[in-house]
Amino acid sequence: MKDNKKVVYWLLTGCALIFVMVVVGGITRLTNSGLSISNYKLIHGVIPPMNQQEWVEAFELYKQYPEYQKLHYHFNLEDFKQIYFWEWIHRVIGRLIGVVFIIPFLYFLLRKQLSKATIRKASILLALGAFQGFMGWYMVKSGLVDRPSVSHYRLAAHLMTAFITFAYSFWVALDIIYKNNVKPAVPKMKNWIWAGMIVLILQITWGAFVAGLDAGFIHNSWPLMTDGKWIHETVYIELEPVWRNFIAGKSGVQFVHRYLAWFVVGFIVIIWIKAKKLSLTKPQKNGINSVLIIVCLQFLLGIFTLIYQVPVWLGVTHQVGAFFLLASMTFILHRFSK
Repeated sequence: MKDNKKVVYWLLTGCALIFVMVVVGGITRLTNSGLSISNYKLIHGVIPPMNQQEWVEAFELYKQYPEYQKLHYHFNLEDFKQIYFWEWIHRVIGRLIGVVFIIPFLYFLLRKQLSKATIRKASILLALGAFQGFMGWYMVKSGLVDRPSVSHYRLAAHLMTAFITFAYSFWVALDIIYKNNVKPAVPKMKNWIWAGMIVLILQITWGAFVAGLDAGFIHNSWPLMTDGKWIHETVYIELEPVWRNFIAGKSGVQFVHRYLAWFVVGFIVIIWIKAKKLSLTKPQKNGINSVLIIVCLQFLLGIFTLIYQVPVWLGVTHQVGAFFLLASMTFILHRFSK
């Protein structure tokens, strides 16, 4: 039987692993662990240093790069082991995701348990997974040349590729789950949800910019940014031309991230109000209500993360909130599209 429950479980397992990887990736970023492994070995890299000599060799390699020389020059071997762990587990999960996607895909393909449409979609998923792996190394590489941190543009691209891969995996699973429950699309609602989705993706991108620039450690007040002042007195002009401050300046990217949050909430409230006037299926109704609840919680998490200057647990929770918000938006977009 094509596109059976096993295929759905496979896709949802991939979604769960991507979720775990995003969580570990957030911890890796917030603990400044991402540059602790400065080489890439696809097979041998699965095994961490197993004895004192191997740990010393790994630490000596780390010492050759800017992060140790400019930022962590006070580290001893025990300090290095702590940051090494998070980057190592992050890479191991990435490899596990590859195995979980590829091996069952080949199995289902050989057993002819996939429809032609699902084969095409799964092939896109494999391409996205490969690209995600490449983006991870491309991001790390930017911090190994002359600066002790990765490019915030590459960090954002790496994170967004993970989010998009998850959303697409979830969408393909929903296609199979609801294949016998297809109803006419609701064009007006679908357009509003698409608009909200686009704003949400922009918001997550600027959230990655904030993380990559450590911009959450300034302007730690709310609702206004600094000392009750407004934008023209608040955003520090660090770069020229001025517009670059809003994509590469700490103050500017935090400003954009703060106020895009209001737009995300606004779109979802509008979607919820419009949905109240429609006769909806139970999945549509539950999906809309879930999106509203999650966006309110995420908004509050953002405020507390800022006020408390990004403690690791709050920063990771805020990132998890973005993940669930994207998942719920993907769900309602699917349910109003088909």
